[in-house]
Amino acid sequence: MSETAIPEAEQRAVGKFLRRMLPILVLMLLVNQMDRTNVGFVQDELRADVGVSATAYGLGAGLFFIGYALFEVPSNMWLERFGARVWLTRIMITWGAVIVAMCFIHNVWMFYGLRFLLGVAEAGFFPGVLLYFTQWLPDSSRGRASAIFLGGSATAYIVTGPITGALLELHGAGGIAGWRWMFALEGAFSILVGFIAGFFLVSRIQDAKWLTQEEKDALSEAVARDKEARDRAPSVSRLKLIFHPQVAVLTAVFFAMALTGYAITFWLPSLVEEIGGLSPFQIGLLSAIPWICAVIAMYTMSYFTDRAPDRRPYLAIALALSAAGTFLATLGSPWFGLAALTLAAVGGKCAATLFWPMAQSGLDLKIAAPGLALVNSIGNLGGFVSPTLFGYLKDTTGSTNGGLYTLSAASILAVLGVAFVRHTNRGSQAGPGDKTAVVAGKPLAGEAR
Repeated sequence: MSETAIPEAEQRAVGKFLRRMLPILVLMLLVNQMDRTNVGFVQDELRADVGVSATAYGLGAGLFFIGYALFEVPSNMWLERFGARVWLTRIMITWGAVIVAMCFIHNVWMFYGLRFLLGVAEAGFFPGVLLYFTQWLPDSSRGRASAIFLGGSATAYIVTGPITGALLELHGAGGIAGWRWMFALEGAFSILVGFIAGFFLVSRIQDAKWLTQEEKDALSEAVARDKEARDRAPSVSRLKLIFHPQVAVLTAVFFAMALTGYAITFWLPSLVEEIGGLSPFQIGLLSAIPWICAVIAMYTMSYFTDRAPDRRPYLAIALALSAAGTFLATLGSPWFGLAALTLAAVGGKCAATLFWPMAQSGLDLKIAAPGLALVNSIGNLGGFVSPTLFGYLKDTTGSTNGGLYTLSAASILAVLGVAFVRHTNRGSQAGPGDKTAVVAGKPLAGEAR
């Protein structure tokens, strides 16, 4: 095999992987996002039928992230042992089963337990897919694959509302409440997609029947070279990383971003419902508006800032928009609140797009991969704090305004934190793959979404 033939064979193999594997992985991620956030559309129903208060709802929504964090690393270890085909399929089928079980909730403790179990079941899916990419794709091709995959997360925010709202319209069919139909059908669909994925996913390059032997060898050699380079990188203990100044600053900024992102995700439907006179499907449609605007703004901003010499000013502006949106949502009518939360969602999504490339360039190469994994895993605990805090404040004050004020304050503090993030010119030389939160070929331990 000539030297010129190796890159050509590798390119063909990468193209086949993208065409055959990415569609099912994106579908799995879309369903994943829908199943973890659909509870936001049935808050009132859970309160009326099961007695789940706002505080209990917020705690239950957040308990997902505790289960997820506890089992995230072990899940990735098991994926390496059993292979992506078995393990990613297992993850999806079990989380679908938990969602189906949620249609039988009859008290608050079942709600708590099943939300925690959903986090356990889902643990490792997102980082597992990124790990799967490292087993199949060389570093030079992984950025494109990760960016396409992450697009599924953005799309999920848009379609979750209308789909879930439409299923809630089944209320009363067969004498069953609409929210029970929603959990049962969405969970069953997840199980179905999981079984379908088992027929498509291939764990090892050499097992792919749709690759020629030349393509298998070329791709295996490219992946092996990258793995060898990664294995030579020095390891750093997490204890030392926690006290690293730049890691600490980045963690604080990302934690504030996660607070806002997950608060909007879990509480937006109930805020939209305050408009009054809306059917569940209409609530779902209106809940999609902030995310449609956010996705458009996210990709527009990334286009203009990919080559920016310094992303920090743009990140500060995005965080300020998020702060302004959550603050303005406390003023005026519910319609005005929806517009304000759209502004907050735009700021939050744009901030996420800008944060990870900036964070990559701000850390020394020797600590970049483990440092960003730590930033991501700790920062995502904002997904536990924000819905829990919102629920408590709503029960104690009768309003979500206290929670929105807290989000505004957190975003303002994050703006100040951006000023302490180190800037280097390394980030300005990176391309679109920067947005994937993968450093030196290593996937993050959590979710950079």
